[in-house]
Amino acid sequence: MLLFPPAHSFRHNAMKKKKKGLCPCVRSRVIEFHIQSSQLLEVLPIVKYSALSLFADRFYPALSRLEDSSGTENWLLRPVGESNLQLFALVSLWVSSKAHNTPPLSVKTLKSLADKFIKEQHYTKGDLLEAEMVFMQVLEFEIGMSNIAFVFVEELLIQLKVVARVGEHVKFEACMDVMDLLYENEETSVLYSSPQALAASIVVVAYVVTVPPQRWDFPVLPWVKFVTSCKEDEIVDTVRIILKHVFEPQED
Repeated sequence: MLLFPPAHSFRHNAMKKKKKGLCPCVRSRVIEFHIQSSQLLEVLPIVKYSALSLFADRFYPALSRLEDSSGTENWLLRPVGESNLQLFALVSLWVSSKAHNTPPLSVKTLKSLADKFIKEQHYTKGDLLEAEMVFMQVLEFEIGMSNIAFVFVEELLIQLKVVARVGEHVKFEACMDVMDLLYENEETSVLYSSPQALAASIVVVAYVVTVPPQRWDFPVLPWVKFVTSCKEDEIVDTVRIILKHVFEPQED
């Protein structure tokens, strides 16, 4: 069986009658929690975005398939409420910190953060360890993180600074802000399925947003097209989607 039987059957049974399925607002809140947690834990950007890739691009989409699986009996997945998703968000940061040869986050630190910010459920250190195993099982123990948008953005910015003086004005922080916004919205998060084209588009957006107009003399769009071998139409379409999302009025 892919996932182990519940370690805490009384909690599993108590949650069994809750309504299945999660609204987009839950996903948005959990992603916001994920981003805030990475800031509070002061992890490196590569750890943050690798964790977001594991959680938002792979783990979360897999949950809809697991809902219909009769073999999914672990109490953390039956059903997956907002609190459990927050726990898995922390676990993704934990896994990422260990994969990137950085000082791994400690169970004590993660539990302390969970106790402070996850209000609907209390988790033990044992729950965190169990959640890590469940998380890895859902991902089928595949945690490759080299082919993600963040890595391509970082490489493009380094190359841009080499070939053009204007590269110094393209802010890395602006790229990260855009990546965060795209992850927070489920509709735009699908752009992460084409990480290289998305990275090229993010660099173009950061160029437009952060470089003073009087310095717009570098052909950034043809350059990213050449460097990434992505289609210009795909990059332009993605840039338009990003700019619309970044500048659209926010609902109260």
